[in-house]
Amino acid sequence: MTAKQAWVLALASLASFMMALDSLVVTTALSTIRADLTASVEALEWTVNAYNLAFAVLLLTGAALGDRFGRRRVFTAGLALFSVASAACALSPDIGTLIAARALQGVGAAMVLPLSLTLISAAFPPPQRGRAMGLYLGITGLATFSGPFVGGVIAQGLAWQWIFWLNLPIGLVAIALTARRVAESVGPNHRFDLPGVALVTAGAFGVVWALVRGNAAGWTSVEVLGALLGGVALVIVFVRWEQRTATPMLPMRFFRARAFATANPANFCVFASLYGTLFFLAQYFQTVHGTDALGAGLRLMPWTATLMVCAPIAGALADRYGERRFVVGGLLLQTAGSAWIAVVAGPGTGYGELLPALVVGGIGLTMAMPAAQKAVVAAVRPAEIGQASGVFMMLRILGGVFGVAVAVAVFAAAGGYASPEEFTTGFTAAMGSVAGFAFAGLLIALGMPGRRLATTAVPPRPAGSLSA
Repeated sequence: MTAKQAWVLALASLASFMMALDSLVVTTALSTIRADLTASVEALEWTVNAYNLAFAVLLLTGAALGDRFGRRRVFTAGLALFSVASAACALSPDIGTLIAARALQGVGAAMVLPLSLTLISAAFPPPQRGRAMGLYLGITGLATFSGPFVGGVIAQGLAWQWIFWLNLPIGLVAIALTARRVAESVGPNHRFDLPGVALVTAGAFGVVWALVRGNAAGWTSVEVLGALLGGVALVIVFVRWEQRTATPMLPMRFFRARAFATANPANFCVFASLYGTLFFLAQYFQTVHGTDALGAGLRLMPWTATLMVCAPIAGALADRYGERRFVVGGLLLQTAGSAWIAVVAGPGTGYGELLPALVVGGIGLTMAMPAAQKAVVAAVRPAEIGQASGVFMMLRILGGVFGVAVAVAVFAAAGGYASPEEFTTGFTAAMGSVAGFAFAGLLIALGMPGRRLATTAVPPRPAGSLSA
């Protein structure tokens, strides 16, 4: 690794760490926030999903802005916006203000995260890319898995507001170093696909709004069905537009590559399973085991330990053996781990009985994530990595929103917060849905190509063709 590559990897990973940490750092502080701001369970869900809503809706737009106006410029602008929004979160006097500030954080994250992956993918050639992505994802995943622990430590030792104050110094350092150490670059298109941006933003908003409002408003309500059907219709129009425009923000030919078309939905299921688990697992330890926020975070640490060991190894081995076996094997382990928890969890279940399942599931997730990521970016030409990264990240976050929405719906239908027994009934049902997500991803991943096809880029469009 050259010094230039090391700086790109370090800064992109640091920025990604911040974005991923704030996606889940509030999970173990939810009980504290609920008491401090007098919030309902629906409002608590919004503190998680407002961030993910803005994040998911604008990811493709963030990638397109970076390709058109400069990846480093948009990357640093996103870091600045994210830092300002973090201060607004810390200063929030009520739950409504906190939710709005979390949405603004999501806008900044959508400008940063797809470009962090683009910068790394462009800096490392294919033979080194899997290992670099393993290191990147190990750091990013550390934030994802340690978010509940960090939130618990801060909420218990200081105050939940410090979860957000800590982003300011990190953000300022990252902005300064990026300006000095990362070279500017642009994507292959010099024109900005404004109709495509408008269509995909509105369509994604409709779909995600339906997912996050389904439990509160009712899945058959006019609001939810109207948002869902309208969002799907706009996505279809977006696809038709991208097939016809000369400068698409998302070339539809990407989906003719089997690696791209299978690794993306498989990774959607990975994150649906991950976020659905984390939303309830910390609450289970607090509600049923009677631990405080710090204790709940500590009980989630085995996931962090497996991540730091397995992600870089899995990324490096995927370079040698291909991505499919790691995605399939990882999702098999996550299916087994989450089903294990669903079967054994109860009001009197000790932590030692759950620990093996946590380790098995953690290993599985950290096997699948870097391999799926590598398969997606290897399926396109180097100049198109930014566009592919935007799709990958968007579906990843949509998977997280979908996983939380479905897990909450299953939990609410089966249990509640009235007693440890009632919570456990809902929790085990939700964990069953989490296992279902992982198993669905496993079935999709079986369709991924072997090593030779997975590393073959999508051929460019014939010159002068307007069809994708």
